Amino acid sequence: MRKMTKIEIITRPGKLDELKEALNAIGVTGMTVSQVFGCGLQKGYTEIYRGKEYNINLLPKIKVEIVVCEVPVEKVLETAKQVCRTGNIGDGKIFVYPIENAVRIRTGEEGDIAIMDPKDVPK
Repeated sequence: MRKMTKIEIITRPGKLDELKEALNAIGVTGMTVSQVFGCGLQKGYTEIYRGKEYNINLLPKIKVEIVVCEVPVEKVLETAKQVCRTGNIGDGKIFVYPIENAVRIRTGEEGDIAIMDPKDVPK
């Protein structure tokens, strides 16, 4: 079984389409995308509503989760950094985790085969 790695990319919602296209272009075939809220160095912003000031400290972000075994992790990281970087606070974070196992529920396949396209699985 080959080494599997999970990569979480948390970034600006406006970067989603460009990021999906760029990841697909390097061979990433599957991903999970979530709408999330968070804050880091940005610390949010202040808004005035009906004359009262409100602190909005959780900002909308997207989280893209992918698991790779064939596509090199460094290639994914470089692609995500290039696409998501604006140079401003709030560009996001990337987290990398080792994956112990994966199971394709439909077939019961385990390990790296469970995350691969069936047509690409070596016979």
